[in-house]
Amino acid sequence: MTKQTCLIFLFMLAITAGYAQQQPAGQRPNVLFICIDDLRPDLGCYGSQQVHSPNLDRFAGSSMLFSKQYATVPTCGASRASILTGMLPREKADLSNEAAAMKISGKPETAEPETFIAQLKRNGYYTVGIGKISHYVDGYVYPYTAPKSDKLELPHSWNEMLFDPGKWKTGWNAFFGYADGSNRQSKKGEIKPYEAADVNDEGYPDGLTAALAVKKLRELGAKKQPFFLAVGFFKPHLPFNAPKKYWDMYDESKITLTPSPGIPENVNRASLHGSAEFNQYKLGEEKASLNAAVSDAYARKLRHAYYACISYTDAQIGKVLDALKAAGLDKNTVVVIWSDHGWHLGDDLVWGKHTIFEWALRSVLMIRTPAMKQGAVCDKVVSAVDVYPTLMSLCDVPMPHRTDGQSLAPLLRNPHARHWNEAAYSYFRNGITVRTARYRLTRYFRKAQPVIELYDHQTDPWENHNVAAQHPDIVKALMKTWEKGNTGIYDKRQQ
Repeated sequence: MTKQTCLIFLFMLAITAGYAQQQPAGQRPNVLFICIDDLRPDLGCYGSQQVHSPNLDRFAGSSMLFSKQYATVPTCGASRASILTGMLPREKADLSNEAAAMKISGKPETAEPETFIAQLKRNGYYTVGIGKISHYVDGYVYPYTAPKSDKLELPHSWNEMLFDPGKWKTGWNAFFGYADGSNRQSKKGEIKPYEAADVNDEGYPDGLTAALAVKKLRELGAKKQPFFLAVGFFKPHLPFNAPKKYWDMYDESKITLTPSPGIPENVNRASLHGSAEFNQYKLGEEKASLNAAVSDAYARKLRHAYYACISYTDAQIGKVLDALKAAGLDKNTVVVIWSDHGWHLGDDLVWGKHTIFEWALRSVLMIRTPAMKQGAVCDKVVSAVDVYPTLMSLCDVPMPHRTDGQSLAPLLRNPHARHWNEAAYSYFRNGITVRTARYRLTRYFRKAQPVIELYDHQTDPWENHNVAAQHPDIVKALMKTWEKGNTGIYDKRQQ
């Protein structure tokens, strides 16, 4: 099934759906918020003809799938801090993985809640986190090689913050864990960037997270108050480790390679990077570089590994969704499935995130409300910062302050709603980019030229050709929209 056919199919399913009707008076919905790390939208429901993702595809059939949702920052901690606060980055610290730890952790609770989770908690929700929701993988602030601390990253958001590290003992060890109980840190990077151990689902950490979430759902179902349950899955974040049975779903020889095999035309290398995170795995067969692509055979191996991780996570999400339904909780639960950003799989010679190209910024967002009976696709451009006001609207909880997002509720009612501001802003590498319905316009604050990049998604969906020099009129017109996202983060005072 082609991407276009898949999207049309999902839309046709939705014609009779009541997208986002309000809950009956006095019956606030529960919220299940599922976060996935480093997942670009390579799923069947997003049009992929290669990836096996039956559970997420099934969920798409009863949810609103946002085909053009963008992270504000293409790195884990900063992206999560942005969605949780509903705010665009305004300071250099907002671009760091430590964004939440630096700006939230340890501070007293004030009139302004630290996250939308805290706002739900203040308004009668019982809040539980399992796994990686903000940057720290078990919710507690401590270095990669240290014992777990007692300092919560989001101290005012949770009634409970849970994680089962299993044989890895700590959250960070589990995050970088291999099937024998070792991890990247203990191996000092002398390890491959992938593994296919012949183990069951709980032989890697995400299986333990799913089991814990299933158990907690049963407990929450017995409570007499609405709940917010956040579940954070690690894969497909590096290392690309998944049980062998998920690797066996793929024929590596048939995996296709990138449509963007080189550096885009009229683009400075400063807009990209040398895949440093990927190259930390020192026993990888080849190193990534902007000087030359890895071999086709190795690129297929790595894509195979990434896809196996997607299928593994898909299976774990399926367990959680099945448990929600088995407990009868799906009838009054808003479900949000979101990935924190995309990932270059050799696209533009990059293996990793950390760019402000489409590959690193476009990610998964699907929302299901109890009123939905069938799914639909929304092709409007939306941003992760839109999730905060959306949840407040769906849960009938007052907005505590103005965020940078706009509620998606109108699009949940009608994915073709006319009055929608199609502009999503993202920030990294000394640059700000805006994605509109047709274009991406990027401006960098640097000396390396060119500093302006323009991509026409109507003719160049993979952003292979920077056409800013050929279309100064379009650049000038779009710059007015771009300016609305210039938060001053690269002002000289911030340098």
